[in-house]
Amino acid sequence: METIQAALQQFSTLGVLVALIIGACWGTVAGVLPGMGTVAALIIALPFTFGLSTESSMALFLAIYVTSVYGGSISAILINTPGTPQSAATVLDGYPMAQAGKADLAIGWATVSSFIGGIFSLIILIAAAPALAKVSVAFGPAAIFAIVLFALTCIAWLSEGSMVKGMLGGMIGLWLTTIGQDNLTGMTRFSFGSDILRGGLTLIPILIGLFALSEVLYRAAKPEARTSSGDMNVGFRLPPLADMMARWREFLRACSIGTFIGILPGTGAMAATFVTYTAAKRYSPNRENLGKGEPDGLIASETSNNAVTGGALIPTLALGIPGDGGTLVLLGVMTIQGVVPGFDLINNNPQVLTGAFMMVLVANVIMFGTGMVSGRLFERVLRVPEPLLMGLILLFSLVGAFVVRGNPVDLIVCVIAGVVGLILRLTRYPIAPIVIGVALGFIFEEKLRQGLIASRGSIWGFVNDPIALPIFALTAAIIVLPLVSNRRSTASRKGHVA
Repeated sequence: METIQAALQQFSTLGVLVALIIGACWGTVAGVLPGMGTVAALIIALPFTFGLSTESSMALFLAIYVTSVYGGSISAILINTPGTPQSAATVLDGYPMAQAGKADLAIGWATVSSFIGGIFSLIILIAAAPALAKVSVAFGPAAIFAIVLFALTCIAWLSEGSMVKGMLGGMIGLWLTTIGQDNLTGMTRFSFGSDILRGGLTLIPILIGLFALSEVLYRAAKPEARTSSGDMNVGFRLPPLADMMARWREFLRACSIGTFIGILPGTGAMAATFVTYTAAKRYSPNRENLGKGEPDGLIASETSNNAVTGGALIPTLALGIPGDGGTLVLLGVMTIQGVVPGFDLINNNPQVLTGAFMMVLVANVIMFGTGMVSGRLFERVLRVPEPLLMGLILLFSLVGAFVVRGNPVDLIVCVIAGVVGLILRLTRYPIAPIVIGVALGFIFEEKLRQGLIASRGSIWGFVNDPIALPIFALTAAIIVLPLVSNRRSTASRKGHVA
């Protein structure tokens, strides 16, 4: 009780509240803008912390970190372009809902799901931060590699009806991450003698090109595919309480997976999102409708990626080990302000840790409010004539692709990815598997190498890992089940014909 009172006294100031509101608004806007992302939003705000108190700096950055992931869902729903990589799976059901005239309901589902995911992970963060942080350390490279490999098998489920195309797309995505300089040996791979490719490829330009730029090109090539904002019914509408209560299992599953994967350092929200979406494809009562505008898909994506934020704060605050790129920046800001996360924070400054919990809670509440307002705001934005709106999307997409590294090569990559995305759309090849491969390819290779180095080049080091082994078994089951199911359905059809 004394710790709570000390935290309230230290953090219940006007400056902290203003920092939370500004951080939440900026985080949402940054999430909406394609290519900006959580890390870029935090870095842009970094110079402002030097004139702020420790409490206000923490409030600003925690609010940006919590809300930026949510912001990506709005652009994913309205313009078929995930504002952040964590919202890539939101496109699969969010945009079809908007095309069906339910954009306001889709934004409502995304907002509610994000809020529930954030609050659930916060409760876990408060209840078990020190204990869970110790558990996360037990997950070595082999275990994390197994989880990433499992996430990659989501391709088999996300590409139902065209599993071969999906697996091929995932392999292409993995290959794209090997282009450029090898971080371990310094050697250049797959540059084809071009100096342009020596720096390698990054996720954001490919993501923006495949989704945003290809959408602009597709609408230009297919005028009949255009959808007006009036047809979308843009705004904000809360889902009926009965519908939310009926989907409590979907919320609980997404919260649990997102928080658990968020706790593991270096895994990231992308893996959590697609693992959760795969689980929904397997266990949701409405799994037949996933990918066609089903709220369960939004719940799986938005609940899990926001649950990751609280989960990633567990090793960050309790052990001083950043859970992802956003918490890495947050860790740096706290260190600059004289707050050193880890066991010292828990034992000697518990009021600071409690204050962080309180600020995350308030940030989630503000996020819910900004979600309600942003839906109305985008209703006005989308009233802009489509040629002008597509031009603005094109401009923001190219700027977003460039600002990540400030490298003109990324603009070229973005344009090429946009043309490739258009071809894939016209030939009805799935785009999501390529994005999954690129998003997880870097950590896939990193953990594979770390595991091989730890086991001195022996693959048995992965199999003998007590945590990795059951995950590998589950991965094998995920791959085999669709094949067995297809064979049985084929045999059944032949039997009926006979």
